[in-house]
Amino acid sequence: MLIEKSLRDYLKEVKSDSPAPGGGSVAAYSSALGASLTNMVMALTEGKKAFAELSEADQNTMKDYSAKLVELSSELEEIVDTDSTAFNDVIKALKMPKETDEEKKIRSEKIQEGYKVALEIPFRCAELGLEAMKMQKIFAENGNINAITDVGVGCLLLQTGVEGALLNVTINLKSLKDEAFRAETKKKVDDMLAASKKYKEETLGIVYDRLTK
Repeated sequence: MLIEKSLRDYLKEVKSDSPAPGGGSVAAYSSALGASLTNMVMALTEGKKAFAELSEADQNTMKDYSAKLVELSSELEEIVDTDSTAFNDVIKALKMPKETDEEKKIRSEKIQEGYKVALEIPFRCAELGLEAMKMQKIFAENGNINAITDVGVGCLLLQTGVEGALLNVTINLKSLKDEAFRAETKKKVDDMLAASKKYKEETLGIVYDRLTK
């Protein structure tokens, strides 16, 4: 499993001539790192005087978000590996016989089904990263000031992971003939990308503001 490899070995795999792991796997790992960094900030905040001075509601929200980030990170770790299998159905379909008109029709249908399956994993990766980004604001506002840059780096990693995953969704959309599905998914991609940029600007704004105080 890729996720079990050392950082050095993973880098070797990425820079090799093998198509996997590629951008999708790296996007998932980027988001997993971003979520983990945000959790580190929580670990460095909870138990401190500043945390005790927060309202009970804010404390509970941060604890709840921290637990959710652990779950998100765990699923993103799985995608680091499963992304490499996302294209399997397309590859299988491309190898199907195409001698007769009926075989060509079935092969074409299976290829189209494969492309829809292929975009499900990167789409889920983007959803997870965006969900993590939604939770970062409170850590930027109330996290240990000595770890404020870690919130910033986590934010950058998460937005990179989201946009990277959406790039993979987009390239698979290009091969689909289902216009309604393409239009619907493209709208979701555009909305998610815009949201990720909004969250990034918001969180980094708080980070830079606290850095300059």
